[in-house]
Amino acid sequence: MGKPTGFLEYTQKHICYRRPEVRSSDFNEFVLPLTEDERREQGARCMDCGVPFCQSNYGCPLGNLIPEWNDLIFQGKTKEAWIRLMKTNTFPEFTGRVCPAPCEGACVLGKEDQPVTIKDNERWITDMAYEQGWIGPVPVSKRTGKTVAIVGSGPAGLAAADQLNKAGHSVTVFERADRPGGLLMYGIPNMKLDKKLVERRLEIMKKEGVVFRTSAEVGTDIPAKKLCEDFDAVLLATGSTRPRDLPVPGRELKGIHFALDFLVPNTQYILDGQQAGYINTEKENVIVIGGGDTGNDCIGTSIRQGCSSVQNFELLPKPPAERDSSMPWPQFPRLYKSDYGHEEALAVSGRDPREYGILTKEFVGDANGAVKGVRTVRVGWKKNTEGRFVMEEIPGTEEFFEADRVFLALGFLGPEERILAELGVETDTRSNIKAEEFSYRTGVDKVFAAGDARRGQSLVVRAIAEGKGAAREIDCFLMGKTRLP
Repeated sequence: MGKPTGFLEYTQKHICYRRPEVRSSDFNEFVLPLTEDERREQGARCMDCGVPFCQSNYGCPLGNLIPEWNDLIFQGKTKEAWIRLMKTNTFPEFTGRVCPAPCEGACVLGKEDQPVTIKDNERWITDMAYEQGWIGPVPVSKRTGKTVAIVGSGPAGLAAADQLNKAGHSVTVFERADRPGGLLMYGIPNMKLDKKLVERRLEIMKKEGVVFRTSAEVGTDIPAKKLCEDFDAVLLATGSTRPRDLPVPGRELKGIHFALDFLVPNTQYILDGQQAGYINTEKENVIVIGGGDTGNDCIGTSIRQGCSSVQNFELLPKPPAERDSSMPWPQFPRLYKSDYGHEEALAVSGRDPREYGILTKEFVGDANGAVKGVRTVRVGWKKNTEGRFVMEEIPGTEEFFEADRVFLALGFLGPEERILAELGVETDTRSNIKAEEFSYRTGVDKVFAAGDARRGQSLVVRAIAEGKGAAREIDCFLMGKTRLP
């Protein structure tokens, strides 16, 4: 720790965003980075505490050596900080942008003060590494002769491919979309994660020897069993892609869409002008049902398209502004905060778009079979005799909200079943692929699973950790031992 009193001398300073009324007119990234001196001050705030919970299971699933590279930032040793970061994180340019930073929720300084800006520091290190030319393809010196097929090119699949390729195996990644990247390419809007950054990393992987086969849907274009015949190991990293529906009266009306059916074509349109499936909310009244990151992305995208209004329904009550007994440190605090889409809606319309404790009862249609509004009722939450929270409708709180377009951002229920059925892979009680913890093995010989397909919908950082873990186990399966971290 180069600055023992840094956390006393410097206050937390996050990276700034472009003003909401400006950034909401385009799909470019909206972050304004700090200067190098300001970033060094933020690195100095790391306390070098006795037990760094930021890199524990409560904090970083990848076990990033956070205090070490924070100290190196303060010392001005940016290249050393990058080397230390790359020991544990395969894709820090992604996690430094889209991770909700559970590490900051577990920061010891955060118990009494604002936590260290760990996520911002990580992003800055990686951006500097690219700017200085420290990141580039590293050719594999020796091949093992073993082959691995990976189904799905999201963060778990990419992390596994990167590690297995470095171990010398010949890796082929199968992706049904026209571009690799999965969630990183099409599930996260461009203003949060510029696709040029994803393409830059993919190009490095290609030059290192990873083969990507796009527009190739395993289970349809390619029999899943053929992968088991042609490759020495198969990893299923298809993600959790079955969206949760809202089966209330009127669900069949036109104008009601799952969130990704809106977000994916929008990104395709930005990248190459593709019109297929594109949904335009210009001059429309939009309602987004679901209060997570995906719901926020629907808000931000609708505003950029020029919607007339946007409202966001959340079934749960409004979160507290500070930690309470339900989320003790070092657990991740689920607090009330305004994300970029909420800020933009406030700037454009003058009001926060979120409605908490509200239940959708019915979608109402017009004479043409298109949605024209949503009927709702307010709900309250209280504990029952067993200590569980239960929802109760509040009489007399029925409302009607006009809507030309409704987006359902209610989460996901597990991987699609076609590949699993063909291979005979079992699922668990939550419909995820049943694979042993820490070994990632399914009940089918030489078939492994990782990421959201195995553990359920989760964070990009957890998917990367799963991909790395699966790669290690596959390497051991193929070679009898492994040196992968």
